[in-house]
Amino acid sequence: MNGRPKKHSLTLRGHRTSVSLEDEFWDAFREIAAREDRAINDLAAEIDETRGEDCGLASAIRLFVLRRLRAR
Repeated sequence: MNGRPKKHSLTLRGHRTSVSLEDEFWDAFREIAAREDRAINDLAAEIDETRGEDCGLASAIRLFVLRRLRAR
């Protein structure tokens, strides 16, 4: 297991951005998107729109994944 974040590109509302997450978070994020039959970019855009100014996108995605897993 490698705990180093890996950078992936996402497209949010037509704009490219990079997000660094650990493999486990990328895997869980993809699984959640697939389970909800949503594109990962759409889900990331929704998270981006609802996060506060004091929270980065990578942190917001991690918190989203954690909350979804806890809610199971």
